[in-house]
Amino acid sequence: MDLARIEAAVREILLAVGEDPTREGLQETPARVARMYSEVFASLGKQAEEVANYKTFHVEERPEMVLVQDIPFYSMCEHHLLPFFGVISLAYVPNDRVIGLSKIPRLVDYVTKKPGMQERVTTELLAELDRLLAPAGVAVSVAARHMCMEMRGVHKTGQFTYTSKFSGQFATQEALRQEFLQQVRTHHDQL
Repeated sequence: MDLARIEAAVREILLAVGEDPTREGLQETPARVARMYSEVFASLGKQAEEVANYKTFHVEERPEMVLVQDIPFYSMCEHHLLPFFGVISLAYVPNDRVIGLSKIPRLVDYVTKKPGMQERVTTELLAELDRLLAPAGVAVSVAARHMCMEMRGVHKTGQFTYTSKFSGQFATQEALRQEFLQQVRTHHDQL
């Protein structure tokens, strides 16, 4: 990431909106923004395995479903470079391999730490888990608020957008898909 170039661009933006980048409160802003971008866009140009070691483990007795709920995430909308954030619930039906539970939130971080869209986050998470595990099915549910709707445009605060994607047994077995959705809904009702 070219931090010096980001700093120069932020200085130009400040000038373009009529601000003085040399005033006391803004002097360090270009460097802060550059460091922030290096953090929130940390996945750019990387493969999932560069972000974490996605160890998988063989299981003799496999569970019917592994579900991790309400994983918090923050991302940036590629259309306005404004944040969108929320929670992701992700489940899979193992074939003969499971992934370490801490790796699922790391996978969420990998997919969300770049400019994107909620719809792409949903489908990319499913594709990555399919690639890493080749499970019998994957289910992904994303609930997010979008600052591009709240801070600008329609100015509607507190609105959530929901997306979901299913593969394998979650796509073909209505009962399994409904169990996933019920668990996600029940957990949201308790929060």
